[in-house]
Amino acid sequence: MDADYEGRTRACQQALSPEECLVLFPGPNLQYLTGFRDEPMERHFLLFVPREGEPVFLAPTMYDDQLADTWVSDTRLWDDGEDPREYIEEILSHLDPECLLVDDRLWARFTQDLQAVTDAEFGLASEVLADLRLKKDEAEIDAIRRASALTDRVSEEIRTLDAIGMTERDLAREIESQLADAGGEGPSFETIVAAGPNGARPHHRHGDREIEAGDPVVLDFGTRLDGYPSDQTRTVVFGGDPPTGFEAVHDVVREAQGAAVEAIAPGVPAEAVDRAAREVIEDAGYGEQFTHRTGHGVGIEVHEPPYIVDGNSRALEAGMVFSVEPGVYLDGEFGVRIEDLVVVTAEGCERLNDSPRDWR
Repeated sequence: MDADYEGRTRACQQALSPEECLVLFPGPNLQYLTGFRDEPMERHFLLFVPREGEPVFLAPTMYDDQLADTWVSDTRLWDDGEDPREYIEEILSHLDPECLLVDDRLWARFTQDLQAVTDAEFGLASEVLADLRLKKDEAEIDAIRRASALTDRVSEEIRTLDAIGMTERDLAREIESQLADAGGEGPSFETIVAAGPNGARPHHRHGDREIEAGDPVVLDFGTRLDGYPSDQTRTVVFGGDPPTGFEAVHDVVREAQGAAVEAIAPGVPAEAVDRAAREVIEDAGYGEQFTHRTGHGVGIEVHEPPYIVDGNSRALEAGMVFSVEPGVYLDGEFGVRIEDLVVVTAEGCERLNDSPRDWR
């Protein structure tokens, strides 16, 4: 992905106060500022971002070549057998911050090591990075758009399967196989295949239940491209007649999703989009069966701000990307959810998914 990682970091530095310094470790925030991606681990791997001057990597020697691919030039390497805390003390002694804004997901052991060598106060990196990551740049939107188009193609292919008799787990594996074959970089999250009454559990993943004729099946899945995810949900019936009332509920959910999308525009409070979907479902008599927020932001993480939920008065801005996914869940019977990703534009919004939303 052709992203301006240095530009993002400089903007982050401008948002810091003179006495603050960020401390990040492998995860979404580090990826956002440097493009480096890896899983958290037991070894000390930290990025220090001061208000003034150059960021500093502290990393195990084995990462020397990989870090050379990032824009950060000041890298302090430590070998197994050395005590990395001595390096931390040296870096902080030089930077001399009064407040460390540590990665929200920084492991407790690393936080304790920082506390042992500094008298600085502690805060959270999200105090600065949350607002910076909220609006996506063109490189991020392009990656999410391409991941969504790939997911659309697989969604259409899955509808052609003879899935009767397959288990939820088998179908989840088939979906993930098709995503990989189409060029996806792995699932965005654990694929949801929820058949029949399992669909009434919004985050049922998948199990050994066989898909039967007439079962409504909630399919919630996505993949990543350039590290950015897609996220789409459709509720389909692979064969047979659906249960009584299903078609009416599906129509209500689809109408609610459309009403929410129509409500999206710059300046509109996030909670107004939630309200638009919820009013349709409440008017149809299913308000108590809509048990979650209407949407969540999508970026490096599948779930991040802005959250499309009652009580969030944050005004939408062009460049925000989030899901629109109302649902109705009838305990012991079935569930219906329809989800697309959207990006807020100057005029309203662009849907990033366009696969069929009907249930057949």
